[in-house]
Amino acid sequence: MNPSSLKLPSRRHALAGAFCLAAALPALAQPTALDGRRFEGVFLQRGKSSGDADTLTFRDGRFRSSACDRYGYSDAVYRSTAQGDGIAFEAETVSAKYGKLQWRGIVRGDKLDATALALQDGKPAVENWVVAGAPK
Repeated sequence: MNPSSLKLPSRRHALAGAFCLAAALPALAQPTALDGRRFEGVFLQRGKSSGDADTLTFRDGRFRSSACDRYGYSDAVYRSTAQGDGIAFEAETVSAKYGKLQWRGIVRGDKLDATALALQDGKPAVENWVVAGAPK
């Protein structure tokens, strides 16, 4: 193949591609866009009317739930993306005794709503909810 026979995109097409990419970038949040944020609320099992006090912390690219500390759950790397008027996040915390918690949530302003799906070998999955707000 002769390199001089390669047809490069026109400048107009190259600029259009660059503008499309630039327009898409604001829709993608940084993977650690929630770093430095903290939310206080309650962790409860689906169907229950009361639960445990919880503080959810995002720091240095890691996520932690204080309500899960006593069950041996670790902190974990989290990922975040822009979603509408909020920032969605995901993480997976692990406990040697209780298995995994798959976290999925969204932060809109000072409010956090999340689910934590508890997965333990040989047991049915249990859905938990967290509703929290940024401390005043």
